[in-house]
Amino acid sequence: MSRFYHWKDYSIRRKLMTVVLFTSILMLISSFIMYFMINSLIRRLDTVYASNVNMTELRQNLDQVQQDLYQYLEVRDYDALSHFYLSEESFRTLTDQLSDNISDNQVHLLQRNIRNMSEEFLLYADNAITAKRGMNVEVYRQNYEQAMQLYDFIDSDIADLNELLFQNNARSYQTLQTALGYMEITSAILILIIMVMGTIIVASTTRGIVAPLTQLSAAAARVGAGNLQQRIPEAEGQDEISIVTRAFNAMLDSLNSYIDKVRESAEKEQQMKEQELLMENHLKEAQLRFLQAQINPHFLFNSLNAGVQLAEMEDDEKTAVFLGKMADFFRYNVKKGTEDARIAEELAIVENYIYILNVRFAGEIIFEKEVDEAALNYRMPSMILQPLVENAVNHGIRDMIGEGWIHLTIHDQVDRVKITVEDNGKGMDSVQIRKIIERVETIHEDDTTGIGLDNVISRLSLYYDAADVVEIVSEGENKGTKIILRLPKKEL
Repeated sequence: MSRFYHWKDYSIRRKLMTVVLFTSILMLISSFIMYFMINSLIRRLDTVYASNVNMTELRQNLDQVQQDLYQYLEVRDYDALSHFYLSEESFRTLTDQLSDNISDNQVHLLQRNIRNMSEEFLLYADNAITAKRGMNVEVYRQNYEQAMQLYDFIDSDIADLNELLFQNNARSYQTLQTALGYMEITSAILILIIMVMGTIIVASTTRGIVAPLTQLSAAAARVGAGNLQQRIPEAEGQDEISIVTRAFNAMLDSLNSYIDKVRESAEKEQQMKEQELLMENHLKEAQLRFLQAQINPHFLFNSLNAGVQLAEMEDDEKTAVFLGKMADFFRYNVKKGTEDARIAEELAIVENYIYILNVRFAGEIIFEKEVDEAALNYRMPSMILQPLVENAVNHGIRDMIGEGWIHLTIHDQVDRVKITVEDNGKGMDSVQIRKIIERVETIHEDDTTGIGLDNVISRLSLYYDAADVVEIVSEGENKGTKIILRLPKKEL
């Protein structure tokens, strides 16, 4: 029994060497020689077309750099810029591997040209991005055009180099394949002889090796199928199979522990994302409430003073109507400050506001409306239409020479409600329109509700989470202004 266990402690190599000791040394040496020669040929054969693979990878990286450059210049997106820098680094790494030697060899000459033009291409690309970020349109266009010209030259040279390398590699591949064919025949004959001579000798020895290997293979297949909750009976002895069996069991323990940690980390990450989303929603809600809270008291005081003056000059009935309109206006303002409103409610408060202004300014404001009744029940942020009409009065038709008018239209479209507030007043130039849309310029007056166009645009952008809700159109000075809202439909 002691001799049996001593044999089991032998390494597999020692067992096999002991068994094959009786085989022919000459055949063994020949077999090793052929083995190494075949493997050498195979490795050379595998690397024949490596240069073509490298050229293909270089060309793909060049295309990726060009696509990322175009994507960033088109949309100025941070992710696109990040992708560009990554692809630029990868492309630069590949070009650095090209030959920089000055030689008459066509391959080296093409590699040197590609390397030099690539440096210029990346320089122009970086300059175009820098100019784009600095809003220097002319400079970025010039650099982008130069980069694209170089891109075409580089792409053409890569194609030529790839074709030249392919021709050289094809000749090498054919030579190596012929040699490999002869080597395979010789190797097959020698292996057949060795197998016939060694089969009888190794049969009994391999039986003790194959059994535990079969068991290990079956266990590995079960692991591959996803069954990690298992163990392999550990064999006695200190040979490689016993060591691998113990290592396999230790690997399963480590893998299960790692999976548990990954699962725990994923759960924590999900919780953090949920908390981040909740905080973002709370922030948007706070911003929306803050923007809606702006009301200038001067408008209230001046309007109430006008009501007092009217009460002194007119009878009680007109005063009651005026003060009723005033009450409705400010009641809506206070009630709807933090709530949504129906479009019908927004339209009603605009009509109250026009009535109040016409009392204050002796009917100078001509107001017309065109409304699709089907659109009135959709909801929108409160205090949106009145500030737009107010802006048209204060900055459009007030103090203008001639008759001023305001036209309000509400149209029900397929997936949006289109609302237009148009006047024939002072108008705007393109610079002023851009500043208002980008919330660079804020328009307020003391005798207003205090809710300017920047407030309206900000609230609409937050409410609908979109930047294309508001459009301002004007043909220039004294040609009027049209403010267009395209509101996504939201049911009550």
